[in-house]
Amino acid sequence: MKKFEIPIKYKSSIISRIKSLRKDDDPRKNDFSPTRLDFGPVEFLIARHFGFCYGVENAIEIAYRTIEENPGKRIFLLSEMIHNPGVNDDLLSRGVKFIMDTEGNHLINWDELTSEDIVIVPAFGTSVEIEKKLNSLGIDSYAFNTTCPFVEKVWNRASSLGKKEHTIIIHGKHKHEETRATFSHSSQNAPSLIVRDLNETKFLGEVILGKKSKEEFYKFFEGKYSKNFNVDEDLLKVGVVNQTTMLATETEEIANYLKKVMIEKYGIENLKAHFADTRDTLCYATNDNQNATYGLMEEDADFAIVVGGYNSSNTTHLVELLEEKFETFFISSADKIIDGSRIKHFNIHDKKEIITNDFIPSKSKIKITVTSGASCPDAVVDDVLNKVLSLFSGTKSIEEAVNDLQN
Repeated sequence: MKKFEIPIKYKSSIISRIKSLRKDDDPRKNDFSPTRLDFGPVEFLIARHFGFCYGVENAIEIAYRTIEENPGKRIFLLSEMIHNPGVNDDLLSRGVKFIMDTEGNHLINWDELTSEDIVIVPAFGTSVEIEKKLNSLGIDSYAFNTTCPFVEKVWNRASSLGKKEHTIIIHGKHKHEETRATFSHSSQNAPSLIVRDLNETKFLGEVILGKKSKEEFYKFFEGKYSKNFNVDEDLLKVGVVNQTTMLATETEEIANYLKKVMIEKYGIENLKAHFADTRDTLCYATNDNQNATYGLMEEDADFAIVVGGYNSSNTTHLVELLEEKFETFFISSADKIIDGSRIKHFNIHDKKEIITNDFIPSKSKIKITVTSGASCPDAVVDDVLNKVLSLFSGTKSIEEAVNDLQN
């Protein structure tokens, strides 16, 4: 796989060595059990796979190279480069400005841009409409495009299905940048519909089976279907693609459910004429991160720490999984660990930060599971490990703990 040039501040001294050791031992990722980093009074169970993915590293390399190679030019990002506050704050500190927020609300008007400006397309991609707007301003939307290749793979799959007269069912959050971009591209070639989860898909299934009316469909999915969507004609053939950061297991559940609906309506002998298998669009990194999280859940631990941006979809899903077994603390940086008693963390259900007291149990040996999202630098995870270690006395050195892995 290609090696990217990313700023040294995002690289780690601890995690990089652990990842390297695991890669040497298990290059094909057949083993998703965690790495045990034992410091004596505290042991970390570190996920087999986490952190920057291919698409994120590609985006960061392009963004920082663009800044370096274009001194004196105004540089804009359509929206956040990735969902990581540290990376975005650093880009802002270097003079980069965001045109929109994560939901597409303008922070800078189009008429403030000129053909001399540089506009970077983030890893999530962007809509066809925005591409056309940039081109109308004399700005090449492809010159500084960091769209993840796995997102583009979804777009290409949707396009090929559309040419075969399938309607595209997009599993995603309809306000998320990537889903908005995928919906825009998909709608160019096919009727398209966004479903958030299995419950929404079951509502759709009842529409397909004639148990709910088209009026109910239009009301329930308002704002989530493409222009001129025709319930009577556009649900005869479907294929499912996803926002690449969604839970892969949920996407498969949605696809399997719609497959059963089509079998019920048309018979298994006619399934291929009404349903397309699209499992090949799932993102490898999201899948690996989630499989590694399931590996963590097979272990016993006192609590879990998940590191990443609070508006990161893929990171939030890791939190959802771990919460099924562990008390889970979702933090954006080591600074959120206030001291040995208090931790400030994000509650994904209430959408706000809270402080938990006495988060470390009083016992002789503490076990903590650790992972991070695909947009979180490994250096931030290093900082978290070091901050936790500083709360304990009599710990082994990092060198000793890492060397134990090699023996």
